[in-house]
This record gives sequence, structure tokens and C-alpha cells, in this order.
Amino acid sequence: MKILVTGVKGQLGHDVVKELEGRGIEAVGVDIEEMDITDADSVDRVIRQTAPDAVIHCAAYTAVDAAEENEEVCRKVNGAGPGNIAKVCRELDIKMVQISTDYVFDGQGERPWEPGDECRPVSVYGSTKYEGELAVRKYLDKYFIVRISWVFGVNGKNFVKTMLNLAKTHDVIRVVNDQFGSPTYTYDLAKLLADMVVTEKYGVYHATNEGICSWYEFACAIFEEAGVNVRVIPVTTEEYGAKASRPTNSRMSKEKLTENGFERLPHWRDALRRYIAELKAADT
Repeated sequence: MKILVTGVKGQLGHDVVKELEGRGIEAVGVDIEEMDITDADSVDRVIRQTAPDAVIHCAAYTAVDAAEENEEVCRKVNGAGPGNIAKVCRELDIKMVQISTDYVFDGQGERPWEPGDECRPVSVYGSTKYEGELAVRKYLDKYFIVRISWVFGVNGKNFVKTMLNLAKTHDVIRVVNDQFGSPTYTYDLAKLLADMVVTEKYGVYHATNEGICSWYEFACAIFEEAGVNVRVIPVTTEEYGAKASRPTNSRMSKEKLTENGFERLPHWRDALRRYIAELKAADT
């Protein structure tokens, strides 16, 4: 089996390629230099030349606040890009995995979001990711849409690294305490995606590490696991002030994974512990 993975320079794409190769599956990782997903001709050429059995699409515009000022670029990458890939996949009868986000929901209430719930994004980033979902559904029957949240991995920027870097220069750090969700470790997610892509259990899934926390609780856990002494002050979303609106409720139900025989990801605290250990090992 051969699988094309986009966004190989990012957190998830990097780990997906590594996981696939570890299983003896041929993985072809590409980034914008090899395949510009906003260019339909580039997408068509690379996918045809590669002739994969599946595409795992990890590339995305993920700068949530910057997206508010760069809507056109964000829409091309997150909305049109998946559509370009899906069109070619349909022509060549190739299955596709589209990575999406909790930001497709409005974040109201406290009930965990189900995969079939109505999407009402409240930001440019969320809107464009939902457009990407719609494009994949429009062109394909053989698709997996996998919504994730609060992503962290070794290869790239993320909340964990940001907190640890801030702690080097700050004694006090303010973190939002009224947004709730589940962190997602790309190492764990990559295993699930590798399990999923070889099946025909198509549809929309939610896949994060188990357990719920606030960003404040996540930050406190990061410093505890890393053995860093810093004061963390909880603040409201309004007090913190951010350009883009964010969902306060990012809880997502993962029951569909269980129903389809997929192994759910470990608890986020366990994932964080392993991730911190990996970061420390890389520094030595």
C-alpha cells in the first residue's frame, strides 16, 4: 500500500509518515514545495505521479487569529485545497482522510459534540475548515473526516512548547479558564489514522485524547510534568482578549470510534507525560 501525506513539515504530517513507515507502508510526504494544494494543476500532477492508494491530508492554515486578517489565503488553503485533492481522488478512485477541527462548532453548551451535529463556526478559521469538509463530502464517498483539537507534537509549534518557552522569561502566566476541550497528541493520533486508512469504515469521526480540561488546567499540568515552577493565573476569554472567537465548549464525543472498532487515544495527561519526556530526551 502507498499513501500520500500532505503537510509533512507540520506536527501531524510528520508523525503520520513516521507511523506509516514503521508499519512497512510506503508513505510519500509532501509539503508546499512539492505540492501546492491551492493549485489544482499541482495537486493533479503530484497525485497522478505518486499513484497512491489513499491521501491523508494534514496540511492546513492553522493560525487562528491571523486568519481573521488573511481570510482569502486561509480560504484557499483550508476550503479550496481539500476540494482540489478530493476531485483527483474521485477521478482515480482513491480514498481520502481529511483532518478537521472542533472549530467547526459554535462552542455553546456543555454537551460533547457528536459527529453529526450541526456545524456553526464562529471564526474565519472554523468557517474555512468547514468549507473543506463540505468539499470532500461533495466529491467523495470514500472519505474519513477526522476532527481533532488542541494539537501538540514534536515537529512544530504548539501550546505546550509556548508555555514552556514563556516560563523561561515569565514568573507569572495568564491562561484562559473558560474554554474546555481535549488535547490531541499527534503521536497517538497518527496511530489511529494509520489504523483507519486501511479500512473502509468511512464517515465523520472525532479523535482526541481522552479526558476534558480547560486551557488553564492544561497549562498547570504542563508545568507540573516538566518540573517548572511558574505561577499560572486563570482568566476569562474576555479578559485575555483574542482576535478570533473561540469555542468555549470543544468537548467531542468519540463513541463512533468505539462503535467502528477503532482503539481510542489514551488519556491526555498520559499523552502529555510521554510528550514532555520526548522533549527532554531531544534536548539531551
